[in-house]
Amino acid sequence: MHKGHRFATLSLIGVMALGSYLPATTASASSISTASSSLQKKTIAANYKYAKKMLAKNKTALSGKTSTIFSKSAYPETGAAAGYSDLLLGLRGHGYHFTKTDLSRIKANLVINGKSTPATLSTAIVALKAVGLNPQSFKPAGAKKSVNLVSTLYKQSMTHQTVNVQSQALIALSTSSAYKRPAKAKFSKTSLASTIAKSQLSNNGWAYNNDVKSVDSDTTGVAVIALARSKSSSKAVTSAITKGQSYLRQSVAKNGAYGFSYGGKTYLNANSTAQAITAFSTKLNTLKYVNGAAKSGQSTTALKSMLSYVRSTGSVKGATSQLLGVGQVNLATAAYQKAQQKHSIYTL
Repeated sequence: MHKGHRFATLSLIGVMALGSYLPATTASASSISTASSSLQKKTIAANYKYAKKMLAKNKTALSGKTSTIFSKSAYPETGAAAGYSDLLLGLRGHGYHFTKTDLSRIKANLVINGKSTPATLSTAIVALKAVGLNPQSFKPAGAKKSVNLVSTLYKQSMTHQTVNVQSQALIALSTSSAYKRPAKAKFSKTSLASTIAKSQLSNNGWAYNNDVKSVDSDTTGVAVIALARSKSSSKAVTSAITKGQSYLRQSVAKNGAYGFSYGGKTYLNANSTAQAITAFSTKLNTLKYVNGAAKSGQSTTALKSMLSYVRSTGSVKGATSQLLGVGQVNLATAAYQKAQQKHSIYTL
C-alpha cells in the first residue's frame, strides 16, 4: 500500500483449477490487449511462489542485494522491513497457511511500544490479523504484558499525519468488525474518513504532502481504498470515492501502467500499477477497469501491464525492493481474485 513513506480464503490451486474464474477480459475486448487466463495463471503462480520463498528464507529477495524481512536489530523501530504487511496479506489472500516458524519469527521481531507511530501500529495490525494473530492482544518478544494495538492506535492523534498514514490507519481498523473503539479515542472511522475526504485536491486526487502538484496514483489509490473501507454513508465521502476513482481512470498510461511523477516526468512501475488495481478491486463497480479499458485510447489493461513486470522467476522488474514489488503485485492479484468472489482482501 505504499512506497517508502507512501498496503473466505481461496487457494491458488483452486484458482488455477478454475479456468473460467479468471476472465480474459472485462471491457472493450476488441480494442484493448487483456491478460488472458493462461497468462494470469502462469504469472500469478510464479509471483506467489517467489513470495512464499521470501517469507520462508526471511529475505527481501532471493538473489542479489538482499536483507532480512523480520529483524529487531536491522529495524529497531519496527522489527520488519517496509512492505512486510503487504507480503503477508497477499499470501493470506492466495490461501497460504502460515507455519509455526513464520509466526514465531513475526512474534519475536515486531517492535511495538509506547513510541510506536500510527504508521507502525497500522501496518502491524494488518500484518498480525493476516497471519491469524490477535492485534488486540499481542505480546511482543521480551514484553511483560500484551498490548492492544487497536486501542493504542485509536488513542493516537491523526491531525498532523499525512493522508497516507491516515488511510493506512483507516484500512487497518476496518480489517475486523470485532475491533472496539476505546472510550478515550481521539477519532472514529467516520471522522477519519471525513478528514481524508476533505484533503482531496482540485484534480480529484490526493498527494502525500497535500500539494496539488504532487498528486499521484499511489496516494490516491490508498485513499480510495480507505474511504471505501470506512463504509461511511456521508455524501462527502461517497463523492470523494467517485472522484478518486475518476482520477485513477484518467491517470492510466496508454500501455495500462501507472507511475509516480518526479521532475515533470512520470515513471511507470509495477508497484503503482498494483496499487491502482487494488483500489479498483475495492468497489465492484470499478472491478472492470482491472482487465478492461479505464479510458479511451488505452491499448493494454492494467492487469496485463502489471503482470508484464513479473519475471519468469516471480520477481518484479525495476522494483526498488523485491519485498515491495513482489508484495504489492501479489496483494493486487489476490485483491482482484477476491473481488470477483465479491469479497475484500481486507476483510480478515
